[in-house]
Amino acid sequence: MFDVTTKSMQWGEETLTLETGKVARQADGCVIATLGETSVMAAVTFAKAPKPGQDFFPLTVHYQEKYYAAGKVPGGFFKREARPTEKETLTARLIDRPIRPLFVPGFKNEVLVMCTVLSHDLVNDPDMVAMIAASAALTISGAPFMGPIAAARVGFEEGEYVLNPTVDDMHVLRNNPDQRLDLVVAGTKDAVMMVESEAYELSEAEMLGAVKFAHESIQPVIDLIIDLAEDTAKEPFDFQPPEYGDLYDAVKAAGETDMRAAFALTDKQERTAAVSAARAVVKDALTEDQLADANLGSAMKKLEAGILRGDVVKTGKRIDGRGTADIRGIECQTGLLPRTHGSALFTRGETQGLVVTTLGTGDDEQMIDALTGTYRSNFLLHYNFPPYSVGEVGRVMGPGRREIGHGKLAWRALQAVLPAATDFPYTVRVVSEITESNGSSSMASVCGGSLSMMDAGVPLTSAVAGVAMGLILENDGSYAILSDILGDEDHLGDMDFKVAGTENGITSLQMDIKVAGITPEIMEKALAQAKDGRMHILGEMNKALTGAADFSIHAPRIETMQVPTDKIREVIGSGGKVIREIVEVSGAKVDINDEGIIKIASPNGEAIKKAYDMIYSIVAEPEVNKIYDGKVVKIVDFGAFVNFFGKRDGLVHVSQIENRRLNHPSDVLKEGQDVKVKLLGFDDRGKVRLSMKVVDQETGEEVVAEKKED
Repeated sequence: MFDVTTKSMQWGEETLTLETGKVARQADGCVIATLGETSVMAAVTFAKAPKPGQDFFPLTVHYQEKYYAAGKVPGGFFKREARPTEKETLTARLIDRPIRPLFVPGFKNEVLVMCTVLSHDLVNDPDMVAMIAASAALTISGAPFMGPIAAARVGFEEGEYVLNPTVDDMHVLRNNPDQRLDLVVAGTKDAVMMVESEAYELSEAEMLGAVKFAHESIQPVIDLIIDLAEDTAKEPFDFQPPEYGDLYDAVKAAGETDMRAAFALTDKQERTAAVSAARAVVKDALTEDQLADANLGSAMKKLEAGILRGDVVKTGKRIDGRGTADIRGIECQTGLLPRTHGSALFTRGETQGLVVTTLGTGDDEQMIDALTGTYRSNFLLHYNFPPYSVGEVGRVMGPGRREIGHGKLAWRALQAVLPAATDFPYTVRVVSEITESNGSSSMASVCGGSLSMMDAGVPLTSAVAGVAMGLILENDGSYAILSDILGDEDHLGDMDFKVAGTENGITSLQMDIKVAGITPEIMEKALAQAKDGRMHILGEMNKALTGAADFSIHAPRIETMQVPTDKIREVIGSGGKVIREIVEVSGAKVDINDEGIIKIASPNGEAIKKAYDMIYSIVAEPEVNKIYDGKVVKIVDFGAFVNFFGKRDGLVHVSQIENRRLNHPSDVLKEGQDVKVKLLGFDDRGKVRLSMKVVDQETGEEVVAEKKED
């Protein structure tokens, strides 16, 4: 019934296996990839004809993590997988980015790639396995795909690169000082196609070395996919790229002059209007058959790209008049918003981000339910891209894949400089509202986020800046690397290469390639040029930081205290009764974890002190010979019981009330009276012995007995 083909190899510490022919046989290609005991199924289908009038390539990639893969039942009311998690969305983007440029130019048939995690051993991350499975499925499907690709994850520990580090090694990297890198690289046999990383101030040389190490490590995997394809690949789909040379000549003749003049305008709005006018001129000059040609959009884009790209490589001048390494003008401002905890407005040319920081308590941490288990995150970064930021109208909906991806990139760049939770026990939420956009709004979010957190008083170890680099690579091998790219340069160029970091090194690197890959030489030059740009931006940001920012009066103050774990139950009380009373009486938020770390939060310092004192009185032990404030709670014939240390009571014997004989304690005391007592010690049965007569009841000072003269 089944015609199964299996290929295996040793890859790092694990065995990598590719299998096809048993599951999902009606798909154009289906491969189950297994690394260790982590298995991912990738199924590929593609339409055999494009939709009429479609002028773009409709590739859709889905990545799904099934909870059964790790032997778990999903949380929530419905107990089933629902909308994609952040991890699923980011992994789908990881798969999409390196495979999209490798389809034959002009192919516009709909393609669907679905990756499903079937088994997860909690050691090998399924995202890399999914990328390999997707590449293998595409390679055997018959689709016009110029692959295969492969991908690997690289760690960096004690100066050595680590291939495919474990899930635990990569989890919450900033809490693991031994690991300094989480790098994902995808590439073909000859070139790197995609890079995504979270780093902890690595040098340019160390990052480049990691990329080279990953590219070398994926070569055996590419050979394994080719070996599988030689035995199982379907006949190539009969596709010939459309010929539209005559149409392009007509478009060029009709619009080159106007289009060249439009791209000479430096203002984005004026340039956009002029480009639209030039397109209208072209359409007016074309015949009805030419206007109906499905390749008209491609011909227009080819004309625009030729004008923008050729001029940059030949003259070194860009459409806004800058040189290839120039950064647009920068304006930074902090403390814009009076009621927020921290705010910054970062403007670079026609890209602008209003970034706001909010400080919260442990209650505000994000709980994340993943295949590897449930954990909490105390650093959140959310990125919003409204239509008005590019002068457009449109529906406003929840965050899409782009917003999630850009937000995660900025999150990776900034978390490397966050203080340890033990030093700064706050939940930090950063929100980047992109108010203008013309290139690299994610890097504006990095710069604005750094300024905003500093304005909020977050003690970052360093300021972080980011810059987006571009590439124009001509057919003859000539190229130009562009710093701080515009939206048009991103759209019509060959590379989007984002680098963020501090003065000391790189904290995040992301690269997407629209051609068949780039060489190490180009990447090395791009990294060096990006470093120069980053240093310039950091210098401009420093002008907005006049000194340590005052902590906002609207932000909660948090004080931490450690209590013995055997005292946790006493602090919480039966059914939470004690901790609720502490919160109600003090007015502060109180959070306690299983390790006995208590966080007390309130904008009011008095409330924090009150809660601290109440907790301290529960967990601490009274000290002998120390003087305490107390309250008389009961009077008996032989003395008075005084509450003096939290819930602890002790006896003041009638002989210890005053330096004179009393008929009855009620002669001088009454219930509810405030007194000052000294702890004398404990009797044989452990009962507390207190004294009032050795303490001045007015001052609280100990009374020193006078020596009698001989």
